[in-house]
Amino acid sequence: METKAAARSLTWLLATWGVTRAVLLLFVFRVYVFPGPDVTSDVSVIYRGWYEVLRQGTFPLDDVTWQYPPAAALAILSPAVLPFLSYAHAFFVLAALADAVVLVLLRHAGRGSGRSPRGAWTWVAGVPLLGPTVYARYDVMVTAVAVAALLAGTRHPRVLGALTAVGALVKVWPALLLVGAVRWRAWASAAVTAAGVALLFAVSMPGAFAFLTFQRDRGTEVESLGALVFHVARHFGWQGEVLLNYGSIEFLGPHVDQVSAAALALTGTAFGWLLLWRLRARRLAPHTLAEAALTAVLLFTVTSRVISPQYLVWLIGLAAVCLTYRASRMAGPALMIALASFVTVLEFPLGFSHVVLSDWYGITLLALRNGLLVAATLTAARRLWRSTVPPAATAPFPPQATRAEETPVSS
Repeated sequence: METKAAARSLTWLLATWGVTRAVLLLFVFRVYVFPGPDVTSDVSVIYRGWYEVLRQGTFPLDDVTWQYPPAAALAILSPAVLPFLSYAHAFFVLAALADAVVLVLLRHAGRGSGRSPRGAWTWVAGVPLLGPTVYARYDVMVTAVAVAALLAGTRHPRVLGALTAVGALVKVWPALLLVGAVRWRAWASAAVTAAGVALLFAVSMPGAFAFLTFQRDRGTEVESLGALVFHVARHFGWQGEVLLNYGSIEFLGPHVDQVSAAALALTGTAFGWLLLWRLRARRLAPHTLAEAALTAVLLFTVTSRVISPQYLVWLIGLAAVCLTYRASRMAGPALMIALASFVTVLEFPLGFSHVVLSDWYGITLLALRNGLLVAATLTAARRLWRSTVPPAATAPFPPQATRAEETPVSS
């Protein structure tokens, strides 16, 4: 009877994934037109332009919109493995393949004692809430690497470190996966892999680290938490502008620098909190690695000057990893992330014109989406602290591996 129930559950899981992903592919292939701005133009125009430069053996040195670490070139060049398709169509197929890989990893991780299929269902149900944008950016590919790193890290710290380094060199944020790692082998593996891959790109392709200089003059992106200040201020005479700047729609004008500086200060505060947590955490369980990663990425997402729709893909993936553990306390934050994802598709692409105009509908959508993310962040941080830090923990020393962590499921 249990086997039959498991088989039915798997059938429903795969059927739901197949139907929802077929709909996403129909939208990105433009068989049906999704309302709002064309989300596929980033692939067909921007990515394709980068592709033509990268295939010549150099990075886009004169393109300030190239703001990614060197290994991002692998994602941009990946459609070359499907030469019988156009660039955009090949990219969409590979994005769907990365989506499928995540599902397989989560399904496998959710089996066995102490595990749960909630993680796989979180991924299957959460991703389509973002609409076709999820297949029109390379973030789903990075998320696949991050999910693989966290799931491998419970038994293989060196694999965690290596995959984290690769992910970080594709899009920076996976470096936060190591926040909850207590084995020095994970950190050593990450350092060695990052150094090796970075050196390889530095000596083989000019401009590997030019992206570091392309962020200095950015404003505050219109979908960020800090942008709400200017959305409201526009109704009270603020004299700034909304312009396409460095590849995104940003606020430029009076006091933008101060709000951007405040966002940076909040990011520094988030880093300080994570450091304090690491110093005081003692009760470390196998799921702590994933919960710490989710909390860290939430913290750095909500304090960023940019909260693009595709960032939610990262959060869905990390929340799904957390929920593969029955003992995880991240169900609440995961639900908030799912709700935020649904509001995100209402905001972009469906209501993006309202956001750009700062009308009250656009402001309401942004306030709701960003409010849900802030709530998820605070809830995740509170639950992580309470589950890992003893009430009397005061000694400022890094957490040591507990007896439970000496088992094969430790991080």
